Amino acid sequence: MKVRDIMNSRPVTVTPEESVEVAARLLGRHNIGMLPVCSDDGRLRGVVTDRDVVLRCVAGGDDAQITPVKEIMTRAVAVVSPEEDVSKAAEMMGRSQIRRLAVIDGGRLVGVVSLGDLARRPDLRMEAARALGDISSNVRRMG
Repeated sequence: MKVRDIMNSRPVTVTPEESVEVAARLLGRHNIGMLPVCSDDGRLRGVVTDRDVVLRCVAGGDDAQITPVKEIMTRAVAVVSPEEDVSKAAEMMGRSQIRRLAVIDGGRLVGVVSLGDLARRPDLRMEAARALGDISSNVRRMG
């Protein structure tokens, strides 16, 4: 099975210039933990997570209303092709300690695939469990 078969092909995004407050509202409204940050032409520039909002903005005392997303976003983003096999995407999630991957085609964002997308599919639960196990075991070692 390919990533394109299970990815969310209509992810919510923000631009680098939008405020952290806008990003935080979108994260809450859509009950998601990560927003791709894209330029107007659809190219991925980074991602902003709920953790980025808290640790890089709120904890630092920055004003979320005026701080642009580009100041707190994560620029080094793990990406996957829509044509990649789902098992490879799950392996990448575990190895990279992440629960979501941006899906890129031709340099542009075409979707997001999450650990939850894998877990919802009975035929992919093994891959999801393996990735979660890798994430959890590494977190325990670090903590």
